[in-house]
Amino acid sequence: MSGSDELDEAIALANSGRARPTPPPAPRLKRIRRIRWDDWENLDEDEFDPGPGEDEEGEGEQPAWAGQGARSGTAPGQGPARGGHPGDTPHGDQGAGGRSGEARPGGAPSPGAPSSDAHPADSRANAGTGTGGTARRTASRESASREARHTPPRQHGDRSRASAATWSEAVATAAGAADALPSATVPLDRALGHTLAAAVTALTDLPPFDTSAMDGWAVCGPGPWVPARTADGAERPGLLAGDRSEPPQLADGEAIRIATGARVPPGTSAVLRWEAAERIGGARLRSPSPPQAGADIRPRGQECREGDALLPPGRIVTPPVLGLAAAAGYDELEIVPRPRAEVLVLGDELLHSGLPRDGRIRDALGPMVGPWLTALGAEVVATRLLGDDAEALHEAVSGTTADLIVTTGGTARGPVDHLQPTLRRMDARLLVRGVRVRPGHPMLLAALRPQQGRRRGSHLVGLPGNPLAALSGLVTLAAPLLRALAGRAEPELRKATLGAEVSGHPRDTRLVPVRHEGSGIRARIRPLRYAGPSMLRGVASCDALAVVPPGGAAPGEDVPLVELPW
Repeated sequence: MSGSDELDEAIALANSGRARPTPPPAPRLKRIRRIRWDDWENLDEDEFDPGPGEDEEGEGEQPAWAGQGARSGTAPGQGPARGGHPGDTPHGDQGAGGRSGEARPGGAPSPGAPSSDAHPADSRANAGTGTGGTARRTASRESASREARHTPPRQHGDRSRASAATWSEAVATAAGAADALPSATVPLDRALGHTLAAAVTALTDLPPFDTSAMDGWAVCGPGPWVPARTADGAERPGLLAGDRSEPPQLADGEAIRIATGARVPPGTSAVLRWEAAERIGGARLRSPSPPQAGADIRPRGQECREGDALLPPGRIVTPPVLGLAAAAGYDELEIVPRPRAEVLVLGDELLHSGLPRDGRIRDALGPMVGPWLTALGAEVVATRLLGDDAEALHEAVSGTTADLIVTTGGTARGPVDHLQPTLRRMDARLLVRGVRVRPGHPMLLAALRPQQGRRRGSHLVGLPGNPLAALSGLVTLAAPLLRALAGRAEPELRKATLGAEVSGHPRDTRLVPVRHEGSGIRARIRPLRYAGPSMLRGVASCDALAVVPPGGAAPGEDVPLVELPW
């Protein structure tokens, strides 16, 4: 078990409910060395190094978290690395290391010198993809700043994590990574689950005419009443919903049977409910409590008038939305289609049926990730089991027609972790490479170049292989990206009060499964046990994920909640 996994397991143990006299000090994290793209031997998922994140000039706008820590007025490429701390020597300060760019004692280059470990794809890692995401990035900076204030100062040995985004920054980057997909017009019976691309306005008054709200008698005047009759003296037949003939005019003291939804005849002052009517001698009607004027009549335009705005763009098309659109006169809707997603399950160690055996384990992510993406609004076109085949991975990623590819495992630098070499081979732009969140810190987000015959490129979200860590990647990167592709607004996280202490990571945000308890002013959320990176028992029975800031949170403290998509 690596040092970071030991820390995660220790934190999970701290929240398991087991009593201990005094909490032990957090284990010291080992220093992570900076590596090259092709230097990926002997590293496991928990030794993932986000690497440098510098952006070359002219390569596009950086995400909201790019460049933080640089001094005001510093020229591009001349300041300390993003996230630098006071112990770093800024460019221009020769100090004991000589001039900027020269080797310093111990062979370390000065801060201003270019790194030989950087790959060209890294320089584009922070470039945005689409103007539509700019507002979402701007709106999320304040949230990212709030999270940064919770983060304790890093020690000198933490520079290898400097380019990893905070959790809020990663969410903001994913939300601003893409514009909405092109809109389409579809019949109502095919619009369910998509997003409105245009506002729905009423094409008619609702209701379109005065209608009866109850079964009974349409009456004119205060009563008593006599049934309306035809010219030959016969009692007029009752009025039904859908009658195409015009209802007769009622005179004072007349009444006519009427069904719910039927057009109210001219001259009607109220609808007398069937159970409130009494027959007098078989020919007249009266009521112990005569109805007030307008009782049980739905007047024309009560719900809306023609031209009224009913629903704004960005609203998910639900069954009630379909019903309202149909009532307002629509046969089809202009929608943003659901993003198409493809799941690639990586790893030769996975079994897809039966019990674990021979050093292999059951695949938990293959059956779970696709339905989770569906719940997030995606149309999952395939889940493919690729194992640890580099060529199969390259073929699947380069030949996809999906808007989003989600891979499971292989995001680190191990000998069979082929995802990052594949992205390098495809000249992909890495938008997020590592997030300061537990579990799930090795997650990544990449923008793929458009393939032949396509106008826009796909995106790829790389999930870690541990199950709870993978779910962390889904809510951090996949969910906001899918909302952006579908043209939906990013929701504001509501907060809830902790009912128990939650231990925290020294520098990273934690996503902790919680359950709701109590109601009203006594409502609390309680962290669940079994919240380690490889565990699903906690999240399988949770109501939400609590966003716990670095350092942890005490009972009675309010923390944001990530709601589950069901």
